[in-house]
Amino acid sequence: MSDRRTTDNVSNRIGTFYGIGVGPGDPELLTLKAYRLIRTLPRLYAPVSRPGAPSYARSIVAEYLDPGRPVVELPFAMRAAPEEMAAQWRANAEVIAEDLRHGRDVGFLTEGDPLLYSTFIHLASAMKEVCPEASVVAVPGVSSFQAVAAAIGIPLVDRDERLAILPASYEELDGGVRVREALERFDTVVLFKVASAIDRVIDLLEELGRTDRAVLVTRCGRPDEQIVRDVRSLRGRKLDYFSLMIIRR
Repeated sequence: MSDRRTTDNVSNRIGTFYGIGVGPGDPELLTLKAYRLIRTLPRLYAPVSRPGAPSYARSIVAEYLDPGRPVVELPFAMRAAPEEMAAQWRANAEVIAEDLRHGRDVGFLTEGDPLLYSTFIHLASAMKEVCPEASVVAVPGVSSFQAVAAAIGIPLVDRDERLAILPASYEELDGGVRVREALERFDTVVLFKVASAIDRVIDLLEELGRTDRAVLVTRCGRPDEQIVRDVRSLRGRKLDYFSLMIIRR
C-alpha cells in the first residue's frame, strides 16, 4: 500500500525547468551550480539554429557531459516571421513539457546568461502557457560582455559612469537613432548582434569620432577567439554571429 502511494506521488509530480547559463565560451567560466545541474539533471536540451546544425551552448559544456549522454537539440529559427517564431517556441515548450509532466527535472543550455538576450526568455514565456504548473528557474551565467571586457582589459563602468546595452541588429529599423543616442549619452556602450549591422555602426562611429574607442571580439573564450581593435578594418566583412562590440567614451 505504501509503495503504491509513493508511486502515485512521483507520477503526479511536475518537474522543474531550469534555464542554465553556460557563459560566453570558456568552459572554466561555468558556475558551480550550472556544473552540478548539467551533471545531475536527467534530461538536457540545447538550442540550434536549424536541425543538424551544431549547438554553441552544448559545445561550451561538451567536456562536462558523460560520453554518450543524450542532449536533445531543439531548433530555433530566430530570423523567421514573428508568428513563425512564436509557434516554434510553443512547439519546443510542448516537447519539454512532456518531460516535466512525467516528473523529470530538465535543463535548457543557453550561452551567456539565460535572462539577457537569450532564447530561454521566449521559451520560458511559452512554458508558462503550455505547462503553467511547472516551476521555471533561471541559473545565472557569465555574460559575453563581461568576458569581453576582461579579454580586452577595459573597465565597463566606474563611479558615476553609465552603461548601455543594446542589440545593433535593430539599428536599421530606427535609422540608427537608438545607437546614436546611446553613444552620445552613455560612457560605455555594448552592442550585441553587431555582425549584421557592422558597416552602419562603423559609419556612425566615424561620424562621432569614436572608432579608436571601439573594440570587437568574436567567440570570446573559445579557441578561435578574435579581438579586433581597428574596427574600420571590418567594413564589408562577413562577421561571425557571436560578435560583440564595446565602445568607451
